[in-house]
Amino acid sequence: MATHVIDPLLHQSALLRGQWVHDNTVYLDNRQMHAKVGFFVLTPLRLEGSDTVVMVQRGWVPRNFVERDRLPKVQTPAGAVEVTGRIALPPSKLYEPGAATAGTIRQNLDFELFRRETGLALRTDVSVIQTGPASEGLLRDWPAIDVGVQKHYGYAVQWFALATLIVGLFVWFQLRPLFVSSKDRSTHV
Repeated sequence: MATHVIDPLLHQSALLRGQWVHDNTVYLDNRQMHAKVGFFVLTPLRLEGSDTVVMVQRGWVPRNFVERDRLPKVQTPAGAVEVTGRIALPPSKLYEPGAATAGTIRQNLDFELFRRETGLALRTDVSVIQTGPASEGLLRDWPAIDVGVQKHYGYAVQWFALATLIVGLFVWFQLRPLFVSSKDRSTHV
């Protein structure tokens, strides 16, 4: 499915039913929540009655800085689960020096490469950000999505102020000399 088809669905609520593919859980490194560094935990969810898999951004966990390879405890229920969340694009990518990493702890996750690596029928154009209270050892205090018009009002005010400034400068530099020179001529007569 192309991104232009997903755009109208972005940030819409979603209710998914399926089973976690917990063996393919990925921990995205160097992600922040509440000004602390840790991991975003992503687990594929095989949708009920289908082979289709959707990557769910389940939440955030703090990192152990003493034992950097030690993974935090995250409960992943077995069997059928119901996940509430909102539709999102795949997680943003951070700068990653060198080649892309593989394994459980990664800097970034390219969905297309992950699909080929795991053999899952993963949707590569969309993910779901799990919402709700903290549970399973994960924080879910995601930033609020602001799709309001307030920022557009701010842009409008900026452009009108800039237009007013341009008109004012035009009057000052183009028309003012005409009035000043006519006053100078009248005083010399």
